[in-house]
Amino acid sequence: MQQEAFKPISVKAPSSNKTLFWIRCLLDLQLKSIVHHLKPAMATLNGKVLDVGAGESPWREWLSPKASYHGIDIGNAEEFGMHGARRDITYYDGRTIPFADATFDAAICIEVLEHVEQPDLLVAEVARCLKARAPFIVTVPWSARRHHIPYDFHRFTRERLEALLAAHGFTQIEIAERGNDIGAIASKLVVLSLRLAPRPKLRSLLTLPFFVLVAPVTALFLLAAHVADMTGAGAAEDPLGYFVRAVRA
Repeated sequence: MQQEAFKPISVKAPSSNKTLFWIRCLLDLQLKSIVHHLKPAMATLNGKVLDVGAGESPWREWLSPKASYHGIDIGNAEEFGMHGARRDITYYDGRTIPFADATFDAAICIEVLEHVEQPDLLVAEVARCLKARAPFIVTVPWSARRHHIPYDFHRFTRERLEALLAAHGFTQIEIAERGNDIGAIASKLVVLSLRLAPRPKLRSLLTLPFFVLVAPVTALFLLAAHVADMTGAGAAEDPLGYFVRAVRA
């Protein structure tokens, strides 16, 4: 089995270390783009909210006081860098969500759908568990390296996301690009810089000169990516990912 050179770092609740979280957002453009869209959206959710693929439940603290949180995850979540079993998370087989029809008032699925072998099955199950007119919030990556190997199965386009949700009873589907081509280039350069960064090994003697060359370029592209986000520059056809909000019909 292929091994990942850089395994993704699980996202912890922002309040666990606010300074570290926002520093990470400056460097991790994928995370920053998720936060930009997700934080205000979470505050609009009320009632019983289902978090599909909860992981470390980093987003629950952004829910309003009118919402109650219910997380689910697969039994082998530790293979995705998550901590062991938690009492506040319901673990299941990844196929049939263990709740009755029309149980929840809203649902979120954040950076999970790409790791699901049968996304149609998962979306159908979420639809079954949602009440009529309940919102469903989804994020997926687009410009992202393969990760959590061997559990990385898909990259979704805007068109595929709309068709997938519509096929399972969702309407009012709103899709927004997260980031743009400048951010995608900057994100790749960050990964390249990490690979070239000096380490206490002989290989560093070979990679250090390249790191010295690449690091300033990476810093410039990171700055350009943040400016592009603020000004609306860059091409949306090559985003970091997508943010989706839909409503159960």
